Amino acid sequence: MCGIIGYTGSRPAAPILVDGLRRLEYRGYDSAGVAILDPGRNPLTVVSRCEGKIASLAAKLEAEPVSGASGIGHTRWATHGRPCELNAHPHRAGRVCVVHNGIIENHAKHREALIARGRAFASETDTEVVAHLIDEIYDAAAKQGAADLVSAVREAISQLHGAYALCVVHDEHPEQLVAARHHSPLLIGLGGAQGQLDLAESFVASDVAAILEHTRTVVDLDDGDIAIVDPSGIVQLLDADGQPAKRARRRIEWSPLAAEKQGFKHFMLKEIFEQPRAVRDTLSGRLPQFRGAEPQREDTLDFSDLSGIDFATLAERHKITMVACGTSWHAALAGKYLIEQLARIPVEVDLASEFRYREPIVRAGDLVLAISQSGETADTKAALQEARRLGAVGLAICNVVDSSIARAADHVLYTHAGPEISVASTKAFTTQLTMLTMFAVHLGRRTGALDAERANALLDGLREMPIAIDAVLGVQAAIKIIARRWVAARDWLYLGRGLSFPVALEGALKLKEISYVHAEGYASGEMKHGPIALIDENVPVVVLALEGPGYHKTLSNLEEVRSRGGKIIAVASSGDDQIGDLADDVIMVPKVDPFLQPILASVPLQLLAYHIADLKGTDVDQPRNLAKSVTVE
Repeated sequence: MCGIIGYTGSRPAAPILVDGLRRLEYRGYDSAGVAILDPGRNPLTVVSRCEGKIASLAAKLEAEPVSGASGIGHTRWATHGRPCELNAHPHRAGRVCVVHNGIIENHAKHREALIARGRAFASETDTEVVAHLIDEIYDAAAKQGAADLVSAVREAISQLHGAYALCVVHDEHPEQLVAARHHSPLLIGLGGAQGQLDLAESFVASDVAAILEHTRTVVDLDDGDIAIVDPSGIVQLLDADGQPAKRARRRIEWSPLAAEKQGFKHFMLKEIFEQPRAVRDTLSGRLPQFRGAEPQREDTLDFSDLSGIDFATLAERHKITMVACGTSWHAALAGKYLIEQLARIPVEVDLASEFRYREPIVRAGDLVLAISQSGETADTKAALQEARRLGAVGLAICNVVDSSIARAADHVLYTHAGPEISVASTKAFTTQLTMLTMFAVHLGRRTGALDAERANALLDGLREMPIAIDAVLGVQAAIKIIARRWVAARDWLYLGRGLSFPVALEGALKLKEISYVHAEGYASGEMKHGPIALIDENVPVVVLALEGPGYHKTLSNLEEVRSRGGKIIAVASSGDDQIGDLADDVIMVPKVDPFLQPILASVPLQLLAYHIADLKGTDVDQPRNLAKSVTVE
């Protein structure tokens, strides 16, 4: 949540900062602002901020232009203080301006002390405390003839508790940016000789999407690092002890066009339609493309990067604990079903936000599996770290390479979904399910719980999954008709059994997230234990009625809904000749193995939620009160 960009070089800073903020707007859009060091102004640093989206900031800067080739920008998702211009970043104190992602947990104590020392605050934010601390420390050193911005930042952050990614500018250092991070993502973009660009310039960003138009060479800061950035393209790094540090550069291979809509009305719809490619890329490198010789063949999944994990001992003596939040938690629930049934290893699934606070039972040798699209989810990272402290082996499933969770884990499985811009997750979910299915098959073969013939059948089904998803995308028009029929409904129920239960939860979440409609997901067998009281002719009930275990019990649930006047939208297997007599609307999906159904059945629910939200006219890609990556607790 929240987005940071910084620039110093020879080009006008304002267009670069605003363009970067547009690309980060999915991370926060309560307010936005820039601070640009304009050599023609006094004070040198000009701050321009406004409530609302980046378009409002761009209009303000067009009406009130600011010159200068160095500056910082921020788009905010509120944590401390209501969304308004006064609480927008950057925050100024004296000659210092600061942008910040994260939460300063001891800000109240510092605020009280600073006020007692004569400092006046203009905002309700925790960030303004940081600006005042740096300015106060700098001024005290200046009086002793030892003013140094980097030292002031170091001393200030040594007094902070919590999570932060900071970028700081100072009137007396007009071409210098100082960046620091602790438990919140931040990277440096290299220009000049280091970035192999013609222009000498440097960038700071919380997300690589902000700077891809300008550089492909980045350096990820580690916790405790401070970076000193200047227009030469030379970046100095200090570690948590203040000693010179070296961090590996990485090359970003995906194109900036991957973050554009490419003709789709919304990023969410584009990302739904990218799922065949995303699933194929997730399979690539793990699953051989071509089958071996029949009939004795046995496909071997490539999980050689997990060779350090003793799966036989894990199965005999230990357990797996999965930690995740939101959509990733739903993927984890499906993963529990898959691993327990295919590999016979006990699995617990925890909401990462609850995990640390219940004194979890984790023993040395257990496996903790953290799932996060961004790899920056604060609760999930903290849960992973706590489990590892207790002796567990850490495994992460992430989409973003070299993210914080990926670096905190012992082993990482990347999903390769590509950048996901829409706040509501789609392709990240189906690729997580794809990776979990492969992992469960791999575990089943390692533990001996899954025979080769059954494993081969599942892997064949995974190979065909991109084609099956394409078939579901082909019925989008029919799903849109269903959405139009039910767009006015204010309450929805989603029902599913077994592996369809997590899909029901995810379907309900998608509808809530982007259309602001009340929706609840339940296990079908739980309907009689409460939710049935809600059913009447105004409540659509989405039922995952796919052929397989529990199918006939699901048909009984449909009868119960019909007898109470409920309206049924069924997701059913192609060729089902019974469902049409029970449901008001039917969405047919190709027949696949029951263990693969969650991947496929998620897609029509995504499309249904999307079209309802689009018909309602909500902000599909940036729904109210939500942010893409929740990097604070």
